[in-house]
Amino acid sequence: MSTFALVHGAWHGGWCWERLTPELERRGHRVVTVDLPCEDPEALFDDYAAVVVEALDGTDGDVVVVGHSLAGQTIPLVAARRPVRRLVFLCALIAQPGASFVDQLRADPDMFVPGYEAGLAPADERPVRRWADFGIARATMYADCDEADARAAFDRLRPQASTPYFAPCSLTALPDVPATYLVAAEDRIVSPAWSRRAAAERLGVEAVELPGSHSPYLARPAALADLLADQA
Repeated sequence: MSTFALVHGAWHGGWCWERLTPELERRGHRVVTVDLPCEDPEALFDDYAAVVVEALDGTDGDVVVVGHSLAGQTIPLVAARRPVRRLVFLCALIAQPGASFVDQLRADPDMFVPGYEAGLAPADERPVRRWADFGIARATMYADCDEADARAAFDRLRPQASTPYFAPCSLTALPDVPATYLVAAEDRIVSPAWSRRAAAERLGVEAVELPGSHSPYLARPAALADLLADQA
């Protein structure tokens, strides 16, 4: 049995894993989920990692940490703080030691598929951004979910502070931990072409392909659980 620590991406919460969790449990694994402090403009990615590490307190080293989307900036920080057996980057933006997320975007502008940002409201003064347009969220994050599921997910989206994007990654090197990259072939937010290239260049692995768009934990949880169980 492995423990899967499931770390959500921007705007989401631990709720987004509610379909994947029972699938992993049926396969004999334990699951830990968290709500990252993504609304808090004072919280940086190191603070996000601290929340995950605290949730794993008392868990042995047989831990697989899965980070979706923006959580690719957080999960290497978890592995630097406690023993983990594997990191799984799920449609994820891979942290670059010493560089901020903004630095990464400037150096790698093809990281994202253009267009999703039109669905966001302007940042407030803190600065925090919210999703405002269901149609764009449906077309980008939830393209292969049915309408009701997409709406239910959209209604639970949280604000996301952009403050952590500007802080340099505190690592000097990525942790020496086995890594897997899972790329969604029709992802409409994180570019699949970028994901394949980054998996090879940054992690030294060939990306594992799965069909569908950016939220496979909602659209195809059983297939995703099979892939994750293979990593365990």
